[in-house]
Amino acid sequence: MKILLTGATGFIGSRVAEQLARGGHEVYPWPRPWRFPSGHFDACIHLAWYVEHGKYLHSPLNRQCLQDSLALAHLLIQHDCRRLIAAGTCFETIGHPSLYAECKRTLFHELQKLPLELAWMRFFYLYGPGESPRRLVPQVITSLLRGESVPLTLGEQVRDFLHVADVAGAVCAIAQSKLTGALDIGSGEPVTVRELAETIGRIIGRTDLLVFGARPYPPDEPMRIVANNERLLRTGWRPRFTLEEGLRDTISWWQCQRLQEAASA
Repeated sequence: MKILLTGATGFIGSRVAEQLARGGHEVYPWPRPWRFPSGHFDACIHLAWYVEHGKYLHSPLNRQCLQDSLALAHLLIQHDCRRLIAAGTCFETIGHPSLYAECKRTLFHELQKLPLELAWMRFFYLYGPGESPRRLVPQVITSLLRGESVPLTLGEQVRDFLHVADVAGAVCAIAQSKLTGALDIGSGEPVTVRELAETIGRIIGRTDLLVFGARPYPPDEPMRIVANNERLLRTGWRPRFTLEEGLRDTISWWQCQRLQEAASA
């Protein structure tokens, strides 16, 4: 397959590009501003969006991403590339009151009106090597590796965590399938934030540094978000990593980062 890929250098996109190329597909990174490259393409995987941690949920840049995405869709139609695999969010499923969720919902609604074979991927909670250090899993790992205490909420939130390599594998499986409509991209396995943090602490050997209840729950914090991945499983996709295996892989990556930083100091 010849596949256009937006967000090709991102956390998910870089893995998608690697896995597709390894599978013998021709992958063409498509940066903004959109200018359609010459030739015919079988599909477009659209992952590009503004996702800076701590800012993206309520940023006005979400509206620009919405407009850019609609412009991309019309370019695909003009050039007879009718298969679009686009990134949504699990926040759509719970009515999250953020501009990010609102723009993703609007995009899905508008894309459904167009003559496209649309597969809409709702990403749940992902983690893995190279994730922004300000996000939950890297924050817990790096703090424990430094021997610092980790202030947390009570950790009763139920989540669905999936290693980024498995997320990328799911994207590739969908791109090569004929599935359309909304698909949840997750493990389907509920786990509490407390269980997640305790697993990290146990692997590193510093559960004593986890301080549960030191932080209040954020406003509008959803208490349960778990994927229903039945449609995704129809592609034949299965996760390679259990949660513990994925966390061990991620911890190992962060340990290597610390060693490299120490060697270059």
